[in-house]
Amino acid sequence: MKGRVIRSTGLWYNVLGEDQKIYTCRARGKFRLDDIKESNPIAVGDRVVFDHDQKEGHITELIPRENLIERKSVKKTGHSHVLAANVDQVMLIATLKQPRTSLGFIDRFLVSAESFRIPQILIFNKKDILSKEELQHQEELMYLYSSLNVKVLAISATEDASIEEVKTLLNGKTTLIAGHSGVGKSTLLNRISDTIQQTVSEISGFSEKGTHTTTFAEMFQINQSTFLIDTPGVKEWGLMDMNEQEISDYFPEMRERRLNCKFGSRCIHLTEPGCAVLKALESGEIALCRYQSYVSMVSGQDNRK
Repeated sequence: MKGRVIRSTGLWYNVLGEDQKIYTCRARGKFRLDDIKESNPIAVGDRVVFDHDQKEGHITELIPRENLIERKSVKKTGHSHVLAANVDQVMLIATLKQPRTSLGFIDRFLVSAESFRIPQILIFNKKDILSKEELQHQEELMYLYSSLNVKVLAISATEDASIEEVKTLLNGKTTLIAGHSGVGKSTLLNRISDTIQQTVSEISGFSEKGTHTTTFAEMFQINQSTFLIDTPGVKEWGLMDMNEQEISDYFPEMRERRLNCKFGSRCIHLTEPGCAVLKALESGEIALCRYQSYVSMVSGQDNRK
């Protein structure tokens, strides 16, 4: 039977079968033996073939993925961790404070999605706790990212009007939802659907950081065509398998200009003469914060947070 993985705990998988029943499965040993540089060769969202008896099921085949969202594994050097596969779009929940989401983290997430040309949504939560100056800064960021074809919203996850706006963006799609612990991801999911009951915790007053309430990635079916994939809070985001020349391809504002560089595809937009990207930076056509994120990715020197 064919099905789709809706929950992964590392050893066991819940699979939604074609008959709309949920089966508890293990992976056949060959998935662990194959030369796959992934810490989790089967991820939420994967389409699989499985067999089952009265006790348990066994995943026997992984159907080729349309796309995936991955980051560097924090546990296995040289491996990636796949957050989800076969998604229609991704949604990042960010906050300017309590906790603060850095622009570097936002850009790394967007680059990972852009590498598979997966549409991106950026939600700034907790607008109700921001000062006038902070709201102005948030509006400037919203303008920046919306100019890059990212759908952007500023919400308060406790307000009904905000929830309806988010529901509209999610309807009819399979969406990966990610963010730091404490940004309000679980609160938002719980209010989107009564079928979701994620644990919510308070922000630490000492560190202004959230605590992990989601342990495993899990897919929720909202209606016949709408699926949400909740992921554990992510502290940092390391990029996988991108060389210096490729990274600028995943910055839309650089991708459209790099072909005009004097050294073409060999240009990495740092100090090269005749660089169209540096020229656009000087003229203000490319935002300095975005370029700084790009440099940190190329150099590998930032903390990914």
